[in-house]
Amino acid sequence: MEFSHFDEDGNAVMVDVSGKEITQRRALAEGKIRVSREVFEAIAGRKVKKGDVLTVAQVAGIMGTKRTAELIPMCHLLNLANSEVRFEMNPEKLEIKAFCQVKTEGKTGVEMEALTGVSTALLTIYDMCKAIDKRMVIEEIHLCEKSGGKSGTFMFER
Repeated sequence: MEFSHFDEDGNAVMVDVSGKEITQRRALAEGKIRVSREVFEAIAGRKVKKGDVLTVAQVAGIMGTKRTAELIPMCHLLNLANSEVRFEMNPEKLEIKAFCQVKTEGKTGVEMEALTGVSTALLTIYDMCKAIDKRMVIEEIHLCEKSGGKSGTFMFER
């Protein structure tokens, strides 16, 4: 397998997408944060002093998708058509799953934007709740699915 972010001399380069066709692109990523009962209940009851944790984390995740090219070297700056972040709270497992779906019409995919959105949302939850308990664990951030482009559709299977 050949790495596309290096030239023949081993120098880092941005992939040239000028010859690619514009297609509909979509990516969905997810991750989770495990928290203590105290943190979970504070989030669920909207009792965190810094504010409504999930609303702030949702906005942060969307902002993260829009700033991906500034954070990840060699990422293309994309004109996103849509970015959504949502959460699922699991009181039995004391975890919060974050999902980020990103869409665009372009020459390169939005996988990195979806992954950055999930990561930013989960880091925001950590930041807003660390005064309660710093033992939170962020894990299992991964691409669930993507569509569009030359490589077609990808579905993560466990």
